[in-house]
This record gives sequence, C-alpha cells and structure tokens, in this order.
Amino acid sequence: MNTARIVVLTIALGAGGGAIYLMRAFDNPSLPAAAPAAQLPTVDILVAKSDIGLGQSVKPEDIQWQTWPAATASNSFIRRADNTDATKDILGSIARAPFIAGEPIREQKLVKANGSGFMAAILPTGMRAISTEISPETGAGGFILPNDRVDVILSRREKSPDKASPDIVSSEIILTNVRVLAIDQAPKEKDGANALVGKTVTLELKPEQAETLARARQSGMLALALRSIADVNMVENASDNQAPKRGESINVVRYGVLSSTTTQK
Repeated sequence: MNTARIVVLTIALGAGGGAIYLMRAFDNPSLPAAAPAAQLPTVDILVAKSDIGLGQSVKPEDIQWQTWPAATASNSFIRRADNTDATKDILGSIARAPFIAGEPIREQKLVKANGSGFMAAILPTGMRAISTEISPETGAGGFILPNDRVDVILSRREKSPDKASPDIVSSEIILTNVRVLAIDQAPKEKDGANALVGKTVTLELKPEQAETLARARQSGMLALALRSIADVNMVENASDNQAPKRGESINVVRYGVLSSTTTQK
C-alpha cells in the first residue's frame, strides 16, 4: 500500500471517530440543558380592532382584548384584570377623538351620549358650541378643517370725520387659539379632503368667549385666521403680549396681497 492511500485512510478514520464522539456527547443526559428564555410579564388591554372615527359610536366589532407588555401599559389603559366587562360597559359610547386600529382604548377619549345629540356629547365640560357665518374670503379659502385652531378677527368700518378722506377700517383679534368643531354640519374631514368650503363654522368657546363673539357679530365682519398645528397644545388663555394691542398694526394677507391695518385705539 502506497503512502497516499495510508494518509487518506488515516484522515477518514479520524473524521469517523470524531463524529462518533460528538454524537455520544449530545446523547449524554448529564450535559446541562440550555436555560429557557425569560418571559416578560404581560397584561390584556382593550384596543381598537379597527379605526374608530370622531363621533362614531363604539360597536362590539370595533374593539378587542390584546396582550401588552406590562412595563409599557399606561394606567389609563383599560385592563381585563381590572374590569372583565369593559367590552360591554363602553358599547354605545361616542368617540370624542379618533382611534386608529391597534390603539389602546382610553375612557378619556370616550363619552356616554345618554340620549344627547352628537355635538353635545363631544363638547368638553364647561365649553359652548357657537356658530357664525364664513365665506371663502373670511375662512382661509376653505383650508380650515374641523379640529383646527384659529384666531377670530373683527374688522370694523367707520366713516372718517373728514368727508374727503376714505373710511377708517380697524381690525383686532378678539379670540385666540380656539378649536373648530365643524364646518357647516361636517364635524370631520370628508374623504381626506384638504379643503372644506362652507357657509358656517362652529367654534368651541368658553361662556365669556361666546358672549364676545355674539357681540362682535353685530359690530362688524368676522374673519378666521388659521393657526399652526403646533399650537394645539398651547394654553388657550393667551397672555396679553401674544395678541396685538389696540393701536398696534397687524398684517393681513388676502389673495396673496399683504396689507397692514391698525387696531382700534
């Protein structure tokens, strides 16, 4: 037998012996077993099974229980361990704010209608809903949508003491950072539209703000100024230095033309 065959045979015997050793090692029950993976504590919480729109009544097919990591479950979530009948308790409630599929249900975003109309159900405690006329010119060209925030501007036209001079037009912001509840009778966007032209707007106001708006409607023309979405979390009672004072000028953009008016002294 030549040297090459001896080398090949030796390698083959060594490989076979190694395989047998490994097989016996895996079959040996004395070897320690792998430690099981740690199980995170979980809780069952109530979530939206499908999208629930603003003003929509909650139905059985809209909600379901879902396992959730206990460490990230907020105290505002509805837990099965705390209320096994929660799915029955919230049926018929109206969504004060929209839910997306998979979002935990929170009672703060629901309200029991108890026979009241839709607007009365979604209106927060202590607030009032009041409507006023608008047009494309006074309503930001239709780009104001329900749930947006606006400022209300009152413009007055007064005759000049000098008959040869033009009339005096004064403008002032009478309400700041108020929420739009509806345009006409639409409390939400229609089919994802980014513009909604209507003849009336319904605003969410405090009682004293409602009185201010009612008086202003008899004093001149009202216009709405759309605010940034970043203003949603701002305090509604803006400080005096946030709004123009009487006697100061404000800039108004109408049809792309910038003009300056002076508030009434």
